[in-house]
Amino acid sequence: MIRVGIVGSRFAANLHAEALVATGRAELVAVTSATETSRSSFATRWGVRSYPSIEQMLASEKLDLVSLALPNRFHADATVAAAHAGVHVICEKPLALNLRDADRMLAACREAGVLLLYGEELCFAPQYRRVKTLIQEGAFGTVFSLAHRERHSGPHAQWFYDPELSGGGALLDMACHGIELCRWLLDKEPVAGVFCRLGNFRHRGAAVEDHAIVSLRFQSGAIATVEGSWAAVGGIDDRLEIMGENGGMVADLARGSAMLAYSERGVGYASEKADDTVGWSHVSYEEAWHWGWPQEFAHFVDCIEGAAQPEETGVDGRATLEIIMAAYRSAATGAEVELPFETDAVRPIDLWRPPA
Repeated sequence: MIRVGIVGSRFAANLHAEALVATGRAELVAVTSATETSRSSFATRWGVRSYPSIEQMLASEKLDLVSLALPNRFHADATVAAAHAGVHVICEKPLALNLRDADRMLAACREAGVLLLYGEELCFAPQYRRVKTLIQEGAFGTVFSLAHRERHSGPHAQWFYDPELSGGGALLDMACHGIELCRWLLDKEPVAGVFCRLGNFRHRGAAVEDHAIVSLRFQSGAIATVEGSWAAVGGIDDRLEIMGENGGMVADLARGSAMLAYSERGVGYASEKADDTVGWSHVSYEEAWHWGWPQEFAHFVDCIEGAAQPEETGVDGRATLEIIMAAYRSAATGAEVELPFETDAVRPIDLWRPPA
């Protein structure tokens, strides 16, 4: 059994815990979080020991793996601490707050000989894996257009709206999914140019953007359009469309795998971010499985056991972050930004809205 410590104690941390336990090969032994109330609740739910810092957890427990589900600002320091302790790392997206931190994480894990695994569950979602298989089989000929959208009404926790902790809004939090998904579908083909538009439409007073449209130009000439939004009501929406010379495909991850229900009273929980279930609603079942969480973590456990090569690594997280940084710059200039793109910006959003 792989001994695991969870860093974080709220929504994503519980998803990580559920997926790891579902593998049957991982034992949750500890949690650390800066928030005492949620940390205590998490420890009680999962029957693990609780620590106020990752340093104390690493010093007190013999761990094989830490799974990071904490605010973006702290990803780098937590990863470096784990690497110095000889512990593998799963890092929830986005990889880091900036490129310098991403490079620091990669270097620490490389020098320690531990894995840095990038948490992008959409690359493990069964529908999207089937899409990739069909692309590889040549069912659609050469793919020249991809479009992905993921949108809902806003994050689970307030720290997402604080640029000091998050580094940015819907582009960093949501569009990151579609960017890496499109890279993965095209076998990690390099992106040559990025164009982006950002705005605030539902959360107008927020310090970070709530809506993003990103256009990616790949080296082959293929084009991807990625939409990430916190401005959409009615529950989470996640769709993928591809076009090739000989055909195409549409996959509806959020609603295509749901049941359609009507209730005058409401059905309770229907799906993520579905706040109102009176009337017609899409009711999910085995939601985590459809989104790829158990498959992702089973694959990561395989990697730690030496039975598989990682499909999503810190290198992929760094590539996605570089594209995101270029997208923020494009939103500021109104022009396409070519890659590779290097910047010393401390936070991605600073490339769009410089700090006062």
